Amino acid sequence: MKRQAFSLVSLLSLLLVTGSAIAQTSNLRANVPFNFTAGEKTLPAGAYTIGAISGAPQMLLLQAKDGTTRMMVASNAAENHKPANKTKLVFNRYRDQYFLAEIWEEGAARGRQLQKSSREKELAKELASDLTRRQVEVVASLY
Repeated sequence: MKRQAFSLVSLLSLLLVTGSAIAQTSNLRANVPFNFTAGEKTLPAGAYTIGAISGAPQMLLLQAKDGTTRMMVASNAAENHKPANKTKLVFNRYRDQYFLAEIWEEGAARGRQLQKSSREKELAKELASDLTRRQVEVVASLY
């Protein structure tokens, strides 16, 4: 009896986790007004769609709306104490270079964080004493 109860609790926990993971994989759209780097690739300004790849929620697919760019980037789970107040892309800015850093969905306390590229790490180290690193948010929408 204890074994069955434990199995039932385990199954329910798994379903809750799976449900949370599914909720984290919404597709979104954003119009990025500047060139930016995602992973190791620099992308032009423009309209993009971003979504998790089915079966691998840590992998994100970025696609330019005009079809010229399509790439996959690895991400990690990110968590915040407060739910996001809007659906957004967060970029780290170093002088005039932008790096896609985080993706958040309105109302969710969990989002995705992209791994820093070698170029971003290099810039961060180079500019460690310079306070020109800022975060820039671009509002996105779900679809």
